[in-house]
Amino acid sequence: MKPELVRFGVAIEPRLLEQIDYLAEQRGCNRSELLRDLARAEVARSLVQKRVPAVAAVTLVYDHHVRELTERLTNIQHELEDRVRSSMHVHLDHDHCLEVIIMRGRSDELKAAADKLLGTRGVTHGGVEIIAESAMAKGGSAPSDHAHAGHDHPPTHASPSRKRKPSR
Repeated sequence: MKPELVRFGVAIEPRLLEQIDYLAEQRGCNRSELLRDLARAEVARSLVQKRVPAVAAVTLVYDHHVRELTERLTNIQHELEDRVRSSMHVHLDHDHCLEVIIMRGRSDELKAAADKLLGTRGVTHGGVEIIAESAMAKGGSAPSDHAHAGHDHPPTHASPSRKRKPSR
């Protein structure tokens, strides 16, 4: 069932409207869908400023020859315990690696963790995308139980806590 839509008028400068239309054409959507996407993105950004449940993707590019860098990055992730949900490590070339770390927790804690990871000596590029869980659900509430192709699972926050064994 499609959500109900409300029509309203917006006053906008002609040049900005041209830019919006161009962007909509580039994305293959109409003006209304583009404005809805932009509004959703801004609402999600504003929610992250609060201390709310969120998910984050941190992307790091680093020189793995920097002394003890991989150990420092691993230790930071272990300190985050169950907030780190998954990570992927890719060798880009002889000197550089790419790591993507998926986290779940309170938005302010995820931002602080991302800042620590990104600020680690030897990390040359990177970024973080933090999304409030309430921005992902219809009606503005947190995600609930849901199913994926052939398997059901409860939301992660309801699952038992798991502890990682320290690396040796």
